[in-house]
Amino acid sequence: MTLEDKIGQLVMLVMVRPEFASGSQSVIADSQREAIRTGKIGSMLDIWGADVTRDAQGVAVKESRLGIPLLFAHDVLHGYETIFPTPLGEAAAFSPELWEKTARAAAWEMTAGGVALTFAPMLDAARDPRWGRMVESFGEDPWLGGRFAEAKVRGFQGGGQGAAQAGADLSAADAAAATAKHLGAYGAVTAGREYAAVDISSRSLHEVHLPAFRTAVDAGVAAIMPAFTSLNGEPMTGNANLLQDLVRKRWGFNGVMISDFGAVAELIAHGVAGDLAEAAALALAAGVDIDMASEAYPQALAEALSRGLITEAQIDAAVVRVLMLKVRLGLFDDAFRRGATPITAAQRDAHRQLAREAARASMVLLQDRDGLLPLNANAPRHLAVIGPFADAPSDMLGPWHAEGDEAATVSFLAGLKAALPGWQVSLAKGAGAEAVEPRARNDALDLAEEADITVLCIGEASNMCGEATSRADPGIPHSQRQLAEALISIGKPVIVVLTCGRPLIAPWLFDTAGCVLAAWFPGSEAGNALADILTGAHAPCGKLPISWPASVGQIPITYAERPTGRPANPAEQQTSKYWDAPVLPLFPFGHGLTYTRFAYANLRVSPQTVRAGDTIHAEVEITNEGNVHAEETAFLFVRDTLASTVRPVMELKAMAKIALAPGKTGVARFTLSTDDLAFYDDAGNPRLETGRFKMLVGARADRDALLTADITLQSD
Repeated sequence: MTLEDKIGQLVMLVMVRPEFASGSQSVIADSQREAIRTGKIGSMLDIWGADVTRDAQGVAVKESRLGIPLLFAHDVLHGYETIFPTPLGEAAAFSPELWEKTARAAAWEMTAGGVALTFAPMLDAARDPRWGRMVESFGEDPWLGGRFAEAKVRGFQGGGQGAAQAGADLSAADAAAATAKHLGAYGAVTAGREYAAVDISSRSLHEVHLPAFRTAVDAGVAAIMPAFTSLNGEPMTGNANLLQDLVRKRWGFNGVMISDFGAVAELIAHGVAGDLAEAAALALAAGVDIDMASEAYPQALAEALSRGLITEAQIDAAVVRVLMLKVRLGLFDDAFRRGATPITAAQRDAHRQLAREAARASMVLLQDRDGLLPLNANAPRHLAVIGPFADAPSDMLGPWHAEGDEAATVSFLAGLKAALPGWQVSLAKGAGAEAVEPRARNDALDLAEEADITVLCIGEASNMCGEATSRADPGIPHSQRQLAEALISIGKPVIVVLTCGRPLIAPWLFDTAGCVLAAWFPGSEAGNALADILTGAHAPCGKLPISWPASVGQIPITYAERPTGRPANPAEQQTSKYWDAPVLPLFPFGHGLTYTRFAYANLRVSPQTVRAGDTIHAEVEITNEGNVHAEETAFLFVRDTLASTVRPVMELKAMAKIALAPGKTGVARFTLSTDDLAFYDDAGNPRLETGRFKMLVGARADRDALLTADITLQSD
């Protein structure tokens, strides 16, 4: 390979879709076709569809000098054609099995479209709802993030086997390479502002923001994407300390590192590179193998070599990693295996059913003070479906919805009409997502007066979440608040359905509305899933994977805070509290109601004395005290009561699910090891200290409502 050939393999080109290829009758723009033919690119971004990918691949393997196949990549975060709930919503299901299934379905569809690599899962811990990309995350908890990482890597890379492991076979036609992004601590951007700098402690980095990435590496993730942002003064795209020393050398990651969009050239704006050649050299030396869309590698990597900023051995190492990924994906054996077999009608139907299951499992019933739910489908009434998202299929898909088609998406209105054939179901928009529409509001109020019950669909539009959508005040827009307050003041039953990609801070709503359901962005089967929940065909089982703040002033917020020497005490002024807001969130991590009541009793932990390497078992009895069959997710938290450093008040270490018929009692069981009792030191090394640990078990991160038991860790 010539130097130009090698550099070409490190370049990811953005696909120009046909409608933007001015004057070209080709599926691919003529300039791109020539770049492929001359070996100037090794991978393509935002290219999909079997016809398009096969066309581009044909140029690479049949017309270029070396015949090296292309790698096609796309942002398939929560589905390809069948769209599942956005990741924060799906995390609320607390179901690794479900997470793996939805990723597997997405892999089937994307590979049928010729795509071999996805930029997912996003593994950034998110504790600040001002940050728009919280919608793409698993929430606030690092242990949960690890389970999410394992499941998504298995699902995407499983190749039909359902279990990807380190070194797993990626060559199957339905296997897609996963990318763990965005390392590291992207979710901790200053003030929740997109692309802003990150300044956090080493302990926070290792305890909160890196564990999910380490788990993804252990699960065999094919690629890693560093964040756009700087971390403690060092841009991640050029951060050799983390990317090389920690991830490659200590964690043993031998896959491909891909820059975020344009991030290599942005090292100049960060102020650590004087020109494009210096930027390219910094990124390559840090371990970034593929330059996505910045032009730094194609335009300046050769210059960086001639100036002695890098060596050809460093270029060779990156090229080998890229080629090895193509080998693992089976591209050299058959560059056209992906896209050769379309998805069958039976597979599509199965994926739609899975999307419906995932959507209803993700929905979280936040409150139902008036006992409005479930609706009795057999007792016809007049139902008003009101709000900007009542009949808005495109907003059901959320951000980054790949090839999801709004025409194939079930709106809330459509789903409710289908589920309630004997009811009169009427629609009124009432307001725009952000625009006040007086006539529409008046029509909605008139309808609500006539109807027996109103389902009010408000929250965020899909373009209000995702990348570059930070909100200083992540509440419900004024236009929708006016509508909601007017409807609720009528005094008739109102069920509020929130479409959102983060907790919406709206204390006025929770003070006045009797029933509120967080639907997130539910995906292709949104309306059918909502109908399943509202009619009681399925009892809600989703729980919050984040703490829901009562006030913007509480942000960032987490259940796993560290204790203070002056804990909050309303009777004492000089304690850790606010003058004008509560200390606790409006709803804690793990909160989620259903149509029954679960009671916890008889927590048992064994053995009560353990040594390093031992396994710990815990079990708790759970009784369904209501009249509805339902599923409960139980959590086990741990508190290190005495340590050499201040430990969080509690940390999630295990979860268990149990489904119970009315009146029945079951046992939820948890297993953890003494490794789960360790914490990281400032260098990122695990440290296990002897002493007493408290096990806390219950339905949510509410210290006053958890059962407790103690164990003691002794030295050998």
